[in-house]
Amino acid sequence: MARTIAKDHDHKRERILKSAARVFAREGFDRASMAQLAAECGISKANIYHYYDSKDAILFDMLETYLRQLRDGICGLEIDGLSAPDQLRMAVREILLAYQGVDDEHRVQSTGISALPDDQQKLLRGYQRDLVEFLSDILSDIAPDKLRENKAKLRATTMSVFGMLNWFYMWNAGADTKARIEYAKLVSDLTLDGLKGL
Repeated sequence: MARTIAKDHDHKRERILKSAARVFAREGFDRASMAQLAAECGISKANIYHYYDSKDAILFDMLETYLRQLRDGICGLEIDGLSAPDQLRMAVREILLAYQGVDDEHRVQSTGISALPDDQQKLLRGYQRDLVEFLSDILSDIAPDKLRENKAKLRATTMSVFGMLNWFYMWNAGADTKARIEYAKLVSDLTLDGLKGL
């Protein structure tokens, strides 16, 4: 007879992933142990193994869930009908708001992806690439012809916007929604109009 899934299965899984993100961010993936994950989560190691057969499986599920939800949320924004500058303002604001409460997951993605097998890395980097392309397409609609035609420069500009957003999450952990919206406006103004826009 097949084993039934507990009613709180999804809740426990989410708790394991959130706890793992804290441990991986604090200790580093390589140094983190299943015993530390269990202690952080407040459950036994045996209970964790009921959900995941390895630390690598936890890392992949955590990053896949985080990056897929981030990609789907941002790339699914309703921006049709907005001017390109307003599309940028919305995208930048929503990216920064999507980072709220997931500092650990965001930190782990920068170092953790390379610890996974190639096929899993390819999937996760695909989610990241979709986000970059979404923002790059918006910037391309705003950019002068000279920048639009220079793919390397357009990519550097796109990654610079992400760099400004990542700076905020690294140095303003716990910032509230209002602070994030204000900083998103600054990033958009700086991107659109340079220092004169501030």
